[in-house]
Amino acid sequence: METLTNDLDLRLRISVAESAPDSLRFITVTSAAIRGRADVTVWLPPGYESLSELPITLLLHGVYGSHWAWAMNGRAHQTAARLIGEGRIRPIALAMPSDGLWGDGSGYLRHPDHDFEKWIVEEAPWAARQLLPGGLRGFTPLSIAGLSMGGFGALRIGAKYGRERFTGISGHSSITDFSQMKLFVGEPLERYGAPPEDRSVFDTILRNRHNLPPLRFDCGTSDPLLQDNRELHDRLAAEGVSHVYEEFPGGHEWPYWEVHLVDTLLFLHGESAG
Repeated sequence: METLTNDLDLRLRISVAESAPDSLRFITVTSAAIRGRADVTVWLPPGYESLSELPITLLLHGVYGSHWAWAMNGRAHQTAARLIGEGRIRPIALAMPSDGLWGDGSGYLRHPDHDFEKWIVEEAPWAARQLLPGGLRGFTPLSIAGLSMGGFGALRIGAKYGRERFTGISGHSSITDFSQMKLFVGEPLERYGAPPEDRSVFDTILRNRHNLPPLRFDCGTSDPLLQDNRELHDRLAAEGVSHVYEEFPGGHEWPYWEVHLVDTLLFLHGESAG
């Protein structure tokens, strides 16, 4: 049945389980941080009710997208189910929030009147946990990953909040500096009001280098952001910041992200993770 709660001043609606495709659930929540409604698509693995722990990975989408993009364009839940079934990763849940639906893309940043960062860090995970049995809500390890604008969000937010919040970070085809948003969005960048300290992935990582969880990112060799990702890798390597960087054939497109989500999930949840 549909669920409604007022906990934490967040009004929550959850889709009917029996009508959900591929065990996906859809949540609409009234967010105090962004002063409006926002959505999260959640996937839970078979048998999650009997688990004593269920890590959640946040998957952040890119510009023009929304909460359904990773599932419907990237089949993320099918990839996770396959890897769990093959015994290559532990059972996990996926939480795929919208970015807050500001303009062509919010950047997952704090704006003067909307805090899209807080939505991702606090409210979206809380909303996803409402689908879990009571015993799992109190302790659910959280990791973060994303593509393009979502890669910018994952790398920056993951580094900013560090090990206190996240167990691992991964980015695909990531925007590495806020200035690169101009390649994708129609809004003038000054409209974002992005805080100076939140504009650079490299600067954020460097400030928090002693609190970083495991970190990886990759980029396609035909991607327009390739040189930016190479530069981020080179600068991190020069500073001695531990990370994994990989390049693969492909461009800034869903076929690339669907394939290489495997690398993210293995890094975050495989036998060698953590």
